[in-house]
Amino acid sequence: MTTYASRIMPTYGRLPVSFSRGAGELLFDGDDRPYIDGVSGIAVTNLGHCHPAVTKAITAQAGALVHTSNLYRIDTQEALAATLTDATGMDNVFFCNSGAEGNETAIKLARQYGAQKGIEHPGIVVLEAAFHGRTMAALSATGNEKLQLGFGPMLEGFYRVARDDIEAISRLAEAHANIVAVLVEPIQGEGGVYPLPVEYLKQLRAICDQHQWLLMFDEVQCGNGRCGSLYAFQRIGVTPDVLVTAKGLGNGVPIGACMARGDAAEVMAPGHHGTTYGGNPLACSAAQAVVDTLIGEQLWDRADPIRAAVLEGFRERLAEPGWVREVRGTGLMIGIELTLPCDGLVQCGLDQGVLLNVTAGRTVRLLPPLVMSDENARVLGGGVAEAIGAMMARQTQTKGA
Repeated sequence: MTTYASRIMPTYGRLPVSFSRGAGELLFDGDDRPYIDGVSGIAVTNLGHCHPAVTKAITAQAGALVHTSNLYRIDTQEALAATLTDATGMDNVFFCNSGAEGNETAIKLARQYGAQKGIEHPGIVVLEAAFHGRTMAALSATGNEKLQLGFGPMLEGFYRVARDDIEAISRLAEAHANIVAVLVEPIQGEGGVYPLPVEYLKQLRAICDQHQWLLMFDEVQCGNGRCGSLYAFQRIGVTPDVLVTAKGLGNGVPIGACMARGDAAEVMAPGHHGTTYGGNPLACSAAQAVVDTLIGEQLWDRADPIRAAVLEGFRERLAEPGWVREVRGTGLMIGIELTLPCDGLVQCGLDQGVLLNVTAGRTVRLLPPLVMSDENARVLGGGVAEAIGAMMARQTQTKGA
């Protein structure tokens, strides 16, 4: 087959495989070899590939109307907004196309919230090791200097503190009267799959209430059933003022959402923000099918059993327990931190027929779909263990050569 890879800007170090079709938790390459998908398009296909309800919704809507404009009412958008606000307790929604756009919306909302209170340069507290996207405001909020390198100057107005350090935020509150919001991922994904402690999040809620700040949760990765509830905040028991989601919301169809409640829901007005494609009929029909399936089948209840099966298979096949420093995460955000860098591990996974991801240098990140069978979950975990063994063997051979 003729390839045109050189015509694509080299923003990814792509793996030497291309998939021709998918079904549930499986992907198939051009030779029809199956792979167990432990990545889900990076937490996107929470319902697996080609889920019948989503396929039906996309097909029907594509045959009726794909796009008009947000200059007009969009019935599918209004229906999805009602479903999401009823399910989350939020008051209203802005629909966009991605998680980064959702976080850009949240950042603009927070700044407008501050401006309406007479604050000239509103500030937002963010965390080290955070990831909020690659557009300029989202990148400025992201806590990874490597990703920011060469793209400066970053947007001003962000105050960065260490994860779990509530005293640092209290000190910021005393020193900076311009702070208007705190933006965090309840479970950091790119930063190494770190769940923020529940008590810490409760303290954040109390500080925000005390200072009339907005508490904003980035649930782009941890939402949409992945962590054992529709959204992670519902399992945690701490409700934000602003909730951003994307990824699994459309199961592969690009859509993001920035939801707000209370005072935060009253901030935006005509002209404050906009989008050409966001919330179009096709994207909202797909997302409606996703959310209806998640709620109707309460699929998030599968997150913990699948996690247990993955880790059971992993531990059964792991040749050397000393290779693992820590296992972290919540539900189907699984982080396995190794004692050595994961050089070549993803390719070793491909060789085993499993798709995995590595983040923060030494952490294997698994994001399997909610439709995965227990049997394939154990196979996935075992395949990851075998891949680690193969990687360690290759590293040993390289050192000895």
